[in-house]
Amino acid sequence: MPAMTFEPRLPRPVTPPLLAPLATLARRRVQLTARRPRELLVPLTMPILFALVIAPALARALHADARYESFVAVGSIGLLIPVNAMFSAISVIVDREHGAQRELLTAPIARSLLPLSNLAVALMLGALQIGAVLLAALTRGIHFDTSGRGIVWFVATAFLLTTGMYGLAEIVAARVHGQEEYVARIPPVAIVPWFLAGSLFPITAMPGFLTWITRFLPLTHALALMRYGLLGDRTGLRNIWQLGNTTGMAALSLAVVALFAVLVTTASIRVFTHSALR
Repeated sequence: MPAMTFEPRLPRPVTPPLLAPLATLARRRVQLTARRPRELLVPLTMPILFALVIAPALARALHADARYESFVAVGSIGLLIPVNAMFSAISVIVDREHGAQRELLTAPIARSLLPLSNLAVALMLGALQIGAVLLAALTRGIHFDTSGRGIVWFVATAFLLTTGMYGLAEIVAARVHGQEEYVARIPPVAIVPWFLAGSLFPITAMPGFLTWITRFLPLTHALALMRYGLLGDRTGLRNIWQLGNTTGMAALSLAVVALFAVLVTTASIRVFTHSALR
């Protein structure tokens, strides 16, 4: 009788228990977003307008050089990220009122995966839109003085700011009762801070008390970091911290934006979970 041989079984690749449902929910959110192109196009309109039309016009009117065009072009990204985050969360309201959110809440998955999957899609769309604005600025002839280290500062800042702003959008979406009420919240949340955070002029050009207030805005730190990364401009960081070590100031501002992202994202998950139980 021939001897029996046993082949060892190779272990099957184990998929992390949260990764598969997160990817499925993210794909679903992408499909829902693709049905509403305005969520992709509307956030792009104003930043491109600032980068291509308003920045050159202001530079010409103020008799400024090309550096001011670059200053405003980077500042327009500080408008794009909050507006994109707020428009992305409109899908949350639509899904809650007319979609399958109720069915998803009864599925055997962690409720926190729903806002996290929405965040993943918002990050992806934000990256595409930021790339579009930068490409439009380069096409217009606006110059960026970048390095490998500068790109790291810029990407890290954009990632953290998008994360924090989308968490804020999720909180607002969970608190309001309809799209009309939500849209009315977009200007005070996404646009008003942009005018105060040093987007079109340094924060030191404002009255002293406003300068101190803007130092507490995460967007002020984010814009200073993005200009440091893309333009090598240290002025924004010095206006905030008034220190001599540029790397240290950049690290402090990045810590502020990171703290904002972590706290707001954690709060958004809790608010979503509590509102889903109602």
